Amino acid sequence: MPPDTSLVRRARKIDRVLAETYPDARSELDFSNAFELLVVTVLSAQTTDRRVNAVSPALFASYPDATAMAAADREKLEQLIQPTGFFRAKTESLLKLSQALVERYDGQVPARLEDLVTLPGVGRKTANVVLGNGFGIPGITVDTHFGRLARRFGWTEQTDAVKVEHEVGALFPKKDWTMLSHHLIWHGRRVCHSRNAACGACTVARWCPSYGEGPTDPVKAAKLVRTEGRA
Repeated sequence: MPPDTSLVRRARKIDRVLAETYPDARSELDFSNAFELLVVTVLSAQTTDRRVNAVSPALFASYPDATAMAAADREKLEQLIQPTGFFRAKTESLLKLSQALVERYDGQVPARLEDLVTLPGVGRKTANVVLGNGFGIPGITVDTHFGRLARRFGWTEQTDAVKVEHEVGALFPKKDWTMLSHHLIWHGRRVCHSRNAACGACTVARWCPSYGEGPTDPVKAAKLVRTEGRA
């Protein structure tokens, strides 16, 4: 059953306004190719993008591709990524991931969702990040911010990431999926916080059924706005 027409119109209006609000919206992870993007996305779990960006230059200077990382010394790799937290588990993921790329894909990152999700440590969220930002293939990235905002906007009631991805995807043209993800993630990091959403400073408040969950007073709300994403 197709989504309600009024819901589609409202959802697309919200996205258009968020696009105007965040004209520079993009991945806040630094990368220069698909392999680097895959690695930094894995490293970004349960830490900040800024921390990942701080370790990535030295990491990729030592291991510029999957072949080099697959042969990495475990202790050296652990030391390089230690500031990102959970570094032992992440080291294990990066070693297995790189080895799988070398063994199955000649060291290259595949550009298909069904291939990416077979790689160690790569789920749909990571795969869609890589497809959308590394290959220009539209994908919806359902992280905690995206899921929270999609529910607050009334686009879905689902909590399962895959169901959220499919229900929200049905509201938008496929070509818009990657930028939609950036718009919601930027808005979630800066304004629509999980606690104390800055409702009184929100550019899409008039179309939001959850308006009032946070302070509606413009002065109070303005103090809650962050000028950048996760520190």
